Parts: sequence; structure tokens; C-alpha cells
Amino acid sequence: MNYVRTNRLYPDHRDRRIDGRLQLARQAGPALGLDSGLCHRLCRVEENIHDMAAYTITGFLSAFETLVIIFGAILIMNTLKRSGAMSAINGMFKGVTKDARILAIIIGWVFGAFIEGAAGFGTPAALAAPLLISVGFPPLAAAIVALICNSTPVCYGAVGTPTNTAFATVKDAVAAGGADPDTWKMALTKWSAISMAVGAFFIVFVAVCVLVKLFGKNKSFKDALPCIPFIIFTVAVFDIIYLLIATFIGPELVSLVAAVITLFVSIGAAKAGFLQPKETWTFAPEETWDRSWLSTTEVPEPKVSDMPLLKAFTPYIIIIAILVATRVCQNVGMGWASAMKAFTIGTGKSGVILGLNWNWAILWNPGVIFIIVALLTIVIQGMKGSEVSGAWKDTGKQVSGAAIALLFGVAMVNIFRYTNVSSDVMDGSMLLIMARGLAALAGKAYVIVAPLIGVLGAFMSGSNTVSNTLFSSLQFETATILAMPQVFIVALQNNGGAIGNMVCVNNVVSACATTGTIGNEGKIIRTNIVPCIIYCAIVVIVLGGAMLMGINPVPLNG
Repeated sequence: MNYVRTNRLYPDHRDRRIDGRLQLARQAGPALGLDSGLCHRLCRVEENIHDMAAYTITGFLSAFETLVIIFGAILIMNTLKRSGAMSAINGMFKGVTKDARILAIIIGWVFGAFIEGAAGFGTPAALAAPLLISVGFPPLAAAIVALICNSTPVCYGAVGTPTNTAFATVKDAVAAGGADPDTWKMALTKWSAISMAVGAFFIVFVAVCVLVKLFGKNKSFKDALPCIPFIIFTVAVFDIIYLLIATFIGPELVSLVAAVITLFVSIGAAKAGFLQPKETWTFAPEETWDRSWLSTTEVPEPKVSDMPLLKAFTPYIIIIAILVATRVCQNVGMGWASAMKAFTIGTGKSGVILGLNWNWAILWNPGVIFIIVALLTIVIQGMKGSEVSGAWKDTGKQVSGAAIALLFGVAMVNIFRYTNVSSDVMDGSMLLIMARGLAALAGKAYVIVAPLIGVLGAFMSGSNTVSNTLFSSLQFETATILAMPQVFIVALQNNGGAIGNMVCVNNVVSACATTGTIGNEGKIIRTNIVPCIIYCAIVVIVLGGAMLMGINPVPLNG
């Protein structure tokens, strides 16, 4: 979505309007017995109120596109759950292996990445955790593992929504800095992926370590060591595809395609005994489990479905095909793809809402594609009317929370970014003032602070998308003040928001609800904070190291 305030795009227009009002104030003020200075200040107040209203509306409109993506992604997921397709996909894991460590990798990390790439917004842990329970995991172990593993793919969850949101937030600043926005976006996509890909090797191993230490018979990290060869193999397959797509195509398909391919490869490898531990590791008998591991509420059994696997995956095959065709064809200059992107709706060039010029490329929006495919799925999978209405109702309930956060979050950031503060002690936008404060406090150590801000945003809001909405502009401005590569600092924000998913309150509550472990939220957060810090340290080392080597993917003016 592209939007501009006309008085920003055409500053002379704004200046003429202000100057006209000030002249009228000077002329009318004495006649009314008012001091000219007071008239001046009143005019400024009116102008600021006008601007704040406009920035609020632009925020709502900007959030709308993201909400369409969220709605469409979750709708297709709920449609597949109601049709029985998701149950058929879950059936792939029957008979793969009896080793709980390998199942944690395949279901918790790879399958979770597939769900994240397709839908995001808390669905991975909510779907992967019950599946882990169905293969013999203690409910608490299932929740913890699923949450830790829901980190690597999150930058590109819901077909790239967090990364696209981070870019959209700083797009105007990138253009003002003299860089090509599309080039900058691809650099952000690439470097966000590089740091997360390196960390993936470690975080999967950490997840297995937590599993065997807290829930194993021996309570020993040594039980995780035999899984290292399979972890390296699985992560390597995922990372290769992940990095190639992030480098050459864009953010939409990074996690989704990498996870789908890795899912079939890892299942095939496990069934064939490739790189499998010599001794099978399983949990102790259920009667010996600690009571805190067990569900305190009833967990519904997964729906049984005999739907063929190809039919179950057909909606996602269609989605991937459409997104690949449009994004790749755009990059090679195909006219029809450009025409799709060029077809927009909006307020028109002249602007009709408080000087707002807003345009939305509706046919280019992945959420619109999701909604169309969800409608096709009704026919493809022969759904009943009750199943369809149930999917739409479920989606409405799930999206409502994200809608409120995004609508007002984007509006607030716009006000922070564009509303000027002028006084004897400070001058500039509220966002710029906050950036100056952070720069002064952290200095060059800000590279360590940047991902932690992302984690904090995700923890508070429950979403990397919202975290990026709130803090990407702040990170960008702070990087500019400190003369750091803006791409790297915004990438660290993106990474931090993704990593924060393993401890964010919304995801933890969702995982506890679906595993029946309500009341263990604090224990889960305390457990997962260590993997969270480890992952943050890794991305800082990777991107901080790149900074030390003098790398700046897209230098900006000023």
C-alpha cells in the first residue's frame, strides 16, 4: 500500500496554506482584541489537529492491507481444518519414527514453519503442539517445543507479512535517502534471512536440549547429541531454499516453500533411517510423568480424515504457483504481472480525505489470493455450508484482536513520525526525538539493543508484524543518527520480533489453551527466555560482524 500526505508530497502547498492563515490571523486578531502571537499559536494548534487526524486515517488505511493478508491466511487455514485437509496433512507423521527427538524436529520445527509461512499469527504452536501430543509428547513439553521452534520462519510468516510491514513503515524514509525502495526491500529480506538461517542450526538443537533435559528419563543434555547429524541435514535443506528465495524472489514465499520441501525431505529421510540416532529416545511411561506436565483441561482429538494428501495440499499448491508466477514474472519484466500490480483503488490523485492520497494494489495483495483460493477450496474439497460458515466465523474471531492492534498501532506510529515538537529543549518529530535519546544512551552498542526492542514489541503485542509496525521507523532513525547500516538495524528489529514469538503472551496463552496446560504460562515463558536470548545473541553476532567488516548493502544519503 502506498500513501502520502499531499502537504508532505507538496510542501509548498502546506506552506502557502499556513502563511494564508497566519496573515488572516494578523489582520483579524487586533479587531477582535486578540494578541497576534496568540492568534499565531491558535492557528498552529488547528493545523496540528488537522495533521493528526490525517495521520490517523493514513494509519488505518495502511493497516487495512495487512489485515487483508492476515484474514486471508487464517481463513485458508481454518477452511482446511474444517474440510478435513489439515487432518490428512497431520496423517503424514504416522509411522515416521518412534524417536521423540526426531518428531520434535519434524513436527515442531519443520511443520511449524509450514504453518507459520502459510498463516502465522499464533497458529503454528496452536496446531503443532496438539499434533506432538498425539504422537506421545507430554502436553507441557509439546507447548514448550512448539513455541521455541516458532522463531526461524516468523520473519516471513503469513506470506511475508512481518518483513513487508517493516519495509512499508520505512519506505518513505528510504526513498528520501536516495535509495531504490525495491532494492532496499530485497536487501532487508536477504539479510533478515541470513541471520535467522545461521541461528536455525542452534535453535533446533536448543529445542531438543530443552526437551531431553526437562522431560527425559536421564535429565541430561547428552541425549540431544545423537540428533546433531539429522539437525544439520534438515536445517541445511531448509536454509538453502530459504536463502535462495529470500535473495532472488522476495519475502512472500520464503518460509512457506522452504518448509513444504523440507517437510517431505525430512519425513522421507526419517522413514529411511538416514542420519537417525542409533538408539531410539522416548518418554518414560505416562504414569511416571510429573503432574505439571499433564493437561488440566480436555484436549480434543484430531479429526480423522481419509482425504488424499495431494487433494489436501492442493490449495497451497495453487497459492504457491500464483505467488511464484506473479513475483518471478515481475522480476523478469513480464507485462501482465506489472499490470496486476498497477491496478489500484484509492482516493484518487487529488485526494479526498484531508489531503490524503491513498492507493492500494488490490490484485497484488496475497490476502486477496488467499480469499479466492479459500472460495475455490469449497468446491475442490466438497465442503458443506456449515463447514464454510464455521471457517469464516473462526477467522473473524481470530483476526479481531490483530485488527485492533494494527489499526491503532500504525496510527500511533504515523503521529510519532510526522508530528513535530518545537521548544527550547527539543525540536523534530516525536519519533526523531526518541531515536536521538536511544542513540545517546546506547551509542555503537545499539546493535545489541536493536533485536531486544523487537522482542519487547512481540512480547507486548503478540506479533512480529505489530512489533515491526511500532518500532521499525524508530530503529531506522536511530541507525541513521548513529551512522549504522539501516538495513541491518531494521533486519535486527525483524529478527527480534520473530524470536520474541517464543515468549510472547498471546502465543503462550494460545499454546496452553490448545494443549490443556492453562496455568503454566509463567513456567513456559521462564523456560523459553533462555533460547530467546541465545537466538538474539546469534543474530547480533552475524549482522554485527557484517557491520564490522564494513558491509552496507544499501547506503543512504544523510
